[in-house]
Amino acid sequence: MAILDVRNLTVDFNLDDGGTLRAVDDSSFTIERGEVMGLVGESGSGKSVTALAIMRLLDSQADITAGQILFDGEDLAAKSEAEMRAIRGRRISMVFQEPMTSLNPAYTVGDQVSEVFRAHFDMGFGESKQRAIEMFERVKIPQPKDTYGKFPHEFSGGMRQRVMIAIALACGPDLLIADEPTTALDVTIQAQVLSVIQDLQRDMGLALLFISHDLEVVAQLCDKVAVMYGARIMEVSESTELFSSPRHPYTDGLLRSIPRRGQPLTPIAGTIFDLRSPPDGCRFHPRCPYAEDRCRREMPELRVVEPVAASTDPGSSGDSGGTGDRRQAACHFPLTGAGAKA
Repeated sequence: MAILDVRNLTVDFNLDDGGTLRAVDDSSFTIERGEVMGLVGESGSGKSVTALAIMRLLDSQADITAGQILFDGEDLAAKSEAEMRAIRGRRISMVFQEPMTSLNPAYTVGDQVSEVFRAHFDMGFGESKQRAIEMFERVKIPQPKDTYGKFPHEFSGGMRQRVMIAIALACGPDLLIADEPTTALDVTIQAQVLSVIQDLQRDMGLALLFISHDLEVVAQLCDKVAVMYGARIMEVSESTELFSSPRHPYTDGLLRSIPRRGQPLTPIAGTIFDLRSPPDGCRFHPRCPYAEDRCRREMPELRVVEPVAASTDPGSSGDSGGTGDRRQAACHFPLTGAGAKA
């Protein structure tokens, strides 16, 4: 059983003018135990909203209007707030984009890490302090004992993000969600933080949902990748297969937009549409060089386009929302690889 099975998730925002904005639309994917999955796409595609829906931390104007979020077989979408408080931090944790706004400036970083142990394990002050110092050591913060009594403003962005990772992993969760954890960091510090995340993920054997717009980082870190565009999942595949032979034109466009020495840069034409008024048919058709009349009329479903390897489960299929060992794409005319149309 997958540790996380998101099935047909739909999230709507109720706008002040009485309208509705669909930020996540009928999206499905699975994450196996110990697996690293990347979630990529342009800004505004629905990546962060998907993560917040899983954590049940959506804005008060947002609602999960359809679908299931099965975590270890239990539907998080049906849990009460009290039940979710027992799950957050202990079984599912999240590292947010900007650590300075995620950490409380009025409390020391040591207090904020040890609070997790006191809340979930009913520890006393002394034991929780020692465990917090141990977590600082695990995320490779220098002089962990001295670090305990410092405030967030005394740290660099990279060190603050390590504190956030320590908080997120304090209870040894089964699933970690990292929402663009290195966006505000320079390249050198980004590499160090990613190395910490990768080492801890392997050591602890936890599943990781890694949200990013940096395809090169995703290619290096992730076992499997889901590509989002306009609130919908467009493609799901093993990482190696996706980067070598994308099946959806949007994925192909993203890969061609990466600067490479000696190769022409081919940006995706146009801009993402306004989510308040999505186009008919395929969400990507206004920007797709391969669009046909059917693409403009009919919304393509996420479906199996080819098996990557022989399935070990004879009864498995692409209908459940997971990929297993199969490739999925929401495209009427999937590519055959290297930008060629089927």
